[in-house]
Amino acid sequence: MGAAVHADFIEFLVEKDCVAADAGAALDVPDPQGGHSVLRRLWKLTDLSAGDFADEVARYHELPRIELPALMAARSCADRFTGRFLREMAVFPYLADDGCPMLALADPRDESAIRAAEIVLGEPVSITVASFDDIGTILNERLGNNAATETIEASYARADDDIESLRDLASGAPVVRAVNDLLEKAAELRASDIHIEPFRTGLIVRMRIDGLLRQVPTPPGAPPQAVISRIKILAGLNIAERRLPQDGAARVRIAQSEIDVRVATMPTQHGESAVLRLLTKDRGLLDIGSLGLSAPDEVKLSRLLALPHGMIVVTGPTGSGKTTTLATMLSILNEPTRKILTIEDPIEYEITGINQSQVKPSIGLTFASALRAFVRQDPDVIMVGEIRDAETAHIAIHAALTGHLVLTTLHTETAAAAVPRLLDLGVEGFLLKSTLRAVIAQRLVRLLCERCKTLRILSETDLAADPRYGALGLRAGETVHEPGRCERCGGVGYRGRKGVFEVLELAPSVRNLIGVQTDAGTVEQAAIRAGMTTMIEDAVAKCRAGVTSVADVLRVTTAR
Repeated sequence: MGAAVHADFIEFLVEKDCVAADAGAALDVPDPQGGHSVLRRLWKLTDLSAGDFADEVARYHELPRIELPALMAARSCADRFTGRFLREMAVFPYLADDGCPMLALADPRDESAIRAAEIVLGEPVSITVASFDDIGTILNERLGNNAATETIEASYARADDDIESLRDLASGAPVVRAVNDLLEKAAELRASDIHIEPFRTGLIVRMRIDGLLRQVPTPPGAPPQAVISRIKILAGLNIAERRLPQDGAARVRIAQSEIDVRVATMPTQHGESAVLRLLTKDRGLLDIGSLGLSAPDEVKLSRLLALPHGMIVVTGPTGSGKTTTLATMLSILNEPTRKILTIEDPIEYEITGINQSQVKPSIGLTFASALRAFVRQDPDVIMVGEIRDAETAHIAIHAALTGHLVLTTLHTETAAAAVPRLLDLGVEGFLLKSTLRAVIAQRLVRLLCERCKTLRILSETDLAADPRYGALGLRAGETVHEPGRCERCGGVGYRGRKGVFEVLELAPSVRNLIGVQTDAGTVEQAAIRAGMTTMIEDAVAKCRAGVTSVADVLRVTTAR
C-alpha cells in the first residue's frame, strides 16, 4: 500500500503537529531496501512512541485499542498461522472472552492481512489496534517454542557424520527452519549478534541485545553440527573444514528487513562455534539528534563538519557505536556538491550517494592501499574505517594536510588518549598540530524502559551503602531512575541504547601541548579548562534526566 492510501491519516497527523507537512512526499519515495510498510515508515517520521502512534491510529479509525497486558492475557490463535506471516503482516490473532475471533494489527487498512486471517479462521474477525512494538513482543512470546517431531529427531540420530549426509541434513527443511527461526528471533529482539556454542550437553544459543548477552531457547530437533553446517552453507564457507577458523557473509531477508550476516566460525573442544553479526540494511535515516549528544556537543560537531579539511577522530572500544556516529556524520555531509569515499571493514550502513569500499586483505585491498587510491579520485571527504597501523595513519594525515576532510576511528579509552596514540604510531607532532581538528570519544549506555522504570530519591543512607553514587558526583536529595521489569523490555528494565560522549576540540591551548612527550592526562586537563564536557559528566547528566541508570553508566565508563 502506497502513501496515497494513508493520505488522509497523514493530514490528520500534520494537523496535530505530529509529523512534518512533507511526510507524504517522503513516503512516496520507494523504500530503498523494500522493507518496512508505509505505516511503519510514517511512524518513524514522527516523534511519537510506538504506543502513542497506535493511539492516534485507533483514534482516527475509531477502532478499539489493545495494549500488551491485554494481549498477553488473551487466548492466542497464533498456532494456526505461520510465524513468518504474523511477523511480516504485524498482526496477532486471538479470541475474545466470548470466543469470537479478533485480530490485533498495527495497520487497520491492511485488507490483505485481514482477509487472510478470515480465511484461516473460517469466519469474520473483529479488529483492534496494537502498536508495532507490542505486536512484536507478543509474537516473540507466543512463537518462541516450536517442538520438533520425534520422527525427525530419530532420523537425525541415525544420520552419518560424513560430509554428503551432513550437507543433505543441513539443507533439509527442519534445519533450514531452525536457522531461519533463530534469525527471526534475533530480528525481533533487536539483537546485534548471535552466538552459537557447542558443549557436551548440546548447543547453547545467546544473543547480544543492547550490548549484553542473553541466552535464548535452542532450536529443538536440530543437531548442533547440522545447524553450524547450515550457517556455513549460507555464508559460502567450506563445511568440510572443521579444524580452522573461517569467515564469510550472507544476505538474508527476515520479517520484511534485509539483513547482512557476517559469520565467523571457530573450532572448539566439542565442535565448531559460530558468531553471526547482524547488520540491518533498512535502519532508516541517520539523524544527529538520535546519537545522544548534548546540545553544546551537537553544536560543536556541526561546526566541525563545516570545516573544509582536517581530521576528525572517533574513539572507543569495539561495540561502542563509532560506526554509527561516523555514518551519521557522513549522512550530514552527503550532498551532491561533495565527493565522499569510504573504506570500511565491514560496510555496516549503505548510504546512497557515497562511494563505499570494503577492505579485502586477501587481494591486497587494505586501508592503506585504498587511501592511496582515494587521493587520486578527487574526493572532498574521506572516511577510513579504522587506523590500525603506522602506514594508514601517515597516509590519512597527509590526506587531511592536502585539503581533504578525513573521518576515522581509533581504539583509545578517552578522547585525550588519541593524541599520544597517533604520536606512538609515528605521526610527527607538527603534522598532528596542523591536521587534527577534534577527537570524539564515546560509549553506549542502555536506555531505561519507559514503561517500567522507577523513580528513586537518593538519601545519605543510599550514598553510604553504595559509594558509586558519590563517585559520579551525585548527592543526597537528587533524583535518579532505576530499571523495573515488564513484558516490553523482556524483564531486564532496559530497551535500546544511546551514546555518552566527550568532544575534544583542538583549541590553541590544547594544540600547543602536542609534542614528543605529550601525555593524555595533560591534554585532558587542558581540554577541560577550554570547556570540554567529559564523558562521565555527560553520562551523569543522562542519569539525572532519567535516560539511563547509575549502574549502567558505571558498567561502561570509568570515573576519573
